[in-house]
Amino acid sequence: MMKQYMETKEKYPGEILFFRLGDFYEMFFDDAERVSRELDLVLTKRACGNGDFAPMCGVPFHSAEGYIARLLEKGYKVAICEQMEDPKAAKGIVKRDIVRVVTPGTVVESSMLDESRNNYICSLVYRPGAVGIAMGDVSTGQLYAAQLNLPHKAQLLGAVTNRLGRYAPREILLDPEAAAWEELTRFIRERSGGAGEKAPPALYENQERAEKAVVSLLGNRTLPELGLTGRPLAVLALFAFFSYLEHNKMSGRERMNRLELMEDGAFMALSLMDQRNLELTETMRGKERRGSLLWVLDKTKTAMGKRLIRQWVTQPLLSPAQITLRQNAVEELVQNPPFLDDLTEKLGGIHDLERIMTRVVYGSANARELKAVGEALKRLPGIKAVLKEAQATLLQTLDREIDPLEDVPALLDKALVDEPPLSIRDGGTIRPGFEPELDEVRRDRDGGRELLAALEARERERTGIPKLKTGYNRVFGYYIEVSNSYKNMAPADYIRKQTLSNGERYVTQELKELEARILGAQDRALELESRAFEYLRRYLARALPYIQAAAGAIAVLDVLCSFAAVSAARDYTRPTVNLSGKIYLKDSRHPVVEALLRDRPFVPNDVDMDMGDNRVQILTGPNMAGKSTYMRQIAITAILAQIGCFVPASKAEIGIVDGIYTRVGASDDLSAGQSTFMLEMAEVAQILKSAGKNSLVVFDEIGRGTSTFDGMSIARAVLEYVHDTKQVGAKTLFATHYHELTAMADELPGVKNFNVAVKKRGDDITFLRRIIPGGADDSFGIEVAKLAGVPDKVLGRAKEVLAQLEKGSLPQAGRQPGLPPKEEPVQLTMDSPESQVITRLQAIDVNALTPIECMNILFELRKMLR
Repeated sequence: MMKQYMETKEKYPGEILFFRLGDFYEMFFDDAERVSRELDLVLTKRACGNGDFAPMCGVPFHSAEGYIARLLEKGYKVAICEQMEDPKAAKGIVKRDIVRVVTPGTVVESSMLDESRNNYICSLVYRPGAVGIAMGDVSTGQLYAAQLNLPHKAQLLGAVTNRLGRYAPREILLDPEAAAWEELTRFIRERSGGAGEKAPPALYENQERAEKAVVSLLGNRTLPELGLTGRPLAVLALFAFFSYLEHNKMSGRERMNRLELMEDGAFMALSLMDQRNLELTETMRGKERRGSLLWVLDKTKTAMGKRLIRQWVTQPLLSPAQITLRQNAVEELVQNPPFLDDLTEKLGGIHDLERIMTRVVYGSANARELKAVGEALKRLPGIKAVLKEAQATLLQTLDREIDPLEDVPALLDKALVDEPPLSIRDGGTIRPGFEPELDEVRRDRDGGRELLAALEARERERTGIPKLKTGYNRVFGYYIEVSNSYKNMAPADYIRKQTLSNGERYVTQELKELEARILGAQDRALELESRAFEYLRRYLARALPYIQAAAGAIAVLDVLCSFAAVSAARDYTRPTVNLSGKIYLKDSRHPVVEALLRDRPFVPNDVDMDMGDNRVQILTGPNMAGKSTYMRQIAITAILAQIGCFVPASKAEIGIVDGIYTRVGASDDLSAGQSTFMLEMAEVAQILKSAGKNSLVVFDEIGRGTSTFDGMSIARAVLEYVHDTKQVGAKTLFATHYHELTAMADELPGVKNFNVAVKKRGDDITFLRRIIPGGADDSFGIEVAKLAGVPDKVLGRAKEVLAQLEKGSLPQAGRQPGLPPKEEPVQLTMDSPESQVITRLQAIDVNALTPIECMNILFELRKMLR
């Protein structure tokens, strides 16, 4: 047996091998030590020949899923080695083989999956100037592909990382060239949350083989029919993806029978960092769902809807026509509350058709899951009846995509009992009357039990033993049990089978014959039930395309109903979405902050931005006053508009935003060796390379991680670059404490100053949360420090230092008693470096300088002072 184990382990050296022995999965050697440590299991040992012992630990096979899930969370893969024959019938060593390799991306069991998230595997193929991508969710059958062609490597990296951020794959397969791309692998390692893995080079060496395999696996449709003409890297990525599934013993790959292309320009650019900064699906600090945009929007009733709404939130559309289709549907639902209530009620109770059907196709679904499919399909006619009233084009389309499949639930009801057992081996799954032969065998089995009771009664009468009884166990089969008090009355034809402390167990020839009849009938009944169940599973699997289409339509309908429910409850408005380049919002609110406020109303603000005179807003004002909330709510409102939802405003017009780029907050990435300032500059650089004229850029106080003059210079240079229509020209929100930058409103067209209104009474301030035109007169830093609880002594000293700075003199440390006064500064001479710097500054015309020239002069002046 240990030889068999070693031979199996050699085929899967990188995986934890679960080796089936009876009712347990056992692990040996390094696997045992590793699993024992990771799962806190008892480590034992087993003889492995020549007097040696192998470390061993194990888990019960019926509860293995929980242990496997914990190993996957820790980054391991698990190879399942099953017994391929009945040990009782085996001659010699029981045949065993790997039936499946469980990885984070190939999980299909509901207990190991989050119903609200897709579980993608990504395959990447890199060549200079292009990347092929395949993205598949084995648990739902969704499959996407794309080939990105961009000449600049930095742009290509941004496009790839955007897609990784959008789909959040659990596993990422890399061809050798992609694995050698340092910037990409660093992003995967530090930012993506997925595990990167280098795939075998042989998978990418034969383009013709890859094309034939992909065509075959996707229903023998040609490359043009699949949309893969001219996308050779996408074909290679798909081939590597399917090969990975094959290597991991994933049967039923026909589940992934529908390919969708990730079209360039279909969705708003939203990097993983931008999603985090805007807290679209989770909060930045606690990584919690509560406090995110998804938390506000998600009122879905089905697991399919929960996954789709997350996808929509991270993939805003760029087509006004597609957005309008969604808006029309949401508007009809909002304006007809009974219609919305009927649909919402009927969506409740629909099980996760996408993932159950995956298990049906893979052959791992149980009878309860088939029953759940039937119950879900029963609700489809009711949904279609309600949708017949719909006027919106999208709702009518969804109605046509839902096939009620009334024959399927009818068959399942006829075949399955109302409450089937979890395992087909337990028997009692198939309803009486469905399979005549099964009914006959059951009668024999049940009749045998009646005969057994009759035999027990006859033996009591024949022997005169009043407490004689019959019984059964798996080891000895059926027996007659006699207590010690009466064992001397046992007849001569009783054959002793087992001695107990309180009695004896016997068999008779008649009992043996009856046992063979009963057990034979039981085995035959289980065999027939398994055959009937397999017929039902295959019947259901053939209906996959129709159920898959219905599940997709249900998901879309669920999300639209969720949008409508939130929009109606929170008084959102349908925005006008067009190509005007404007962002006009009347009484705009932040949807999440508004939902979190309980004791006071949210203070709304107006927004008016366009591609001309109102393109850049410089925001000044104290911390905590609401600048960040204001900027984020504009970005989030654009996202809401472009996913088809209504927006928190009394009136709204949104010109399509092709990408949102944000730099907010400050946090050191010490593990990557990057300081706050370095990380900030890297993100600013990526924004300047990626943003375009139709983008929305949000900068929240850049330049704070260095000296004041350096930071101010960089902030101004960045703002000038973004403002320049020849460079970026994007609509920009720029919050800063560098009040000197407000002068740019007088120097550059399209730049406007705004500040947060503050009411001051003595040393106390009140934030009014209103955004008003003009620059701020004061940063109110000391007042904010007071609100934060800084000690009065520190606040008093801060005021003294501020007064000295405002007079133009440098603050001095307070003199300690007994120390001599500090010397007066020496007067500057005409030849001193300081004097030369002043002369040089007086000769400079600042308005005539470019940002780069400003930087060069600053370096020159610093050099003079040294």
